[in-house]
Amino acid sequence: MDEEVQPKPVEQTSLLRRIGIYAAVLIFVFLLGLVPMWLKARACNSSLATAENQLNMARIQNALASAVIDSRRGDYEPARQEASQFFTSAGAEADKGDASNFTRAQRDGLQPIFARRDEIITLLARSDPAAADKLSDLYAAYRKLSPVSKP
Repeated sequence: MDEEVQPKPVEQTSLLRRIGIYAAVLIFVFLLGLVPMWLKARACNSSLATAENQLNMARIQNALASAVIDSRRGDYEPARQEASQFFTSAGAEADKGDASNFTRAQRDGLQPIFARRDEIITLLARSDPAAADKLSDLYAAYRKLSPVSKP
């Protein structure tokens, strides 16, 4: 009975297997928390993009409405600047093509409005009171086709 008892070495595969299982569980728990947050962030980004598009369209319409009000009050220079801003912003949005907030029919409906740009800007630069009526007509035409004015 003099046999020397030697301890058995701990199996390396068992320890590696346990570490691997812990790592897999840790990764699974991480992904379990990450996926819902990623989905929520994606939904929020989509909502933000929609809100920014609506804000852009409201700003375009607001510029035209401000031009109408200023021209009615006799403030022709601010009205000219706002009208110019409207034409520039609406033109840039329409030039985006299918990426635009305007539908194809709305972009086609904007062409007669854009055709009156030079006439209206000139009337406002000359401080002509007729510009107020032309701007009012322009605003009414824009509201008929604008995506902002639709509920």
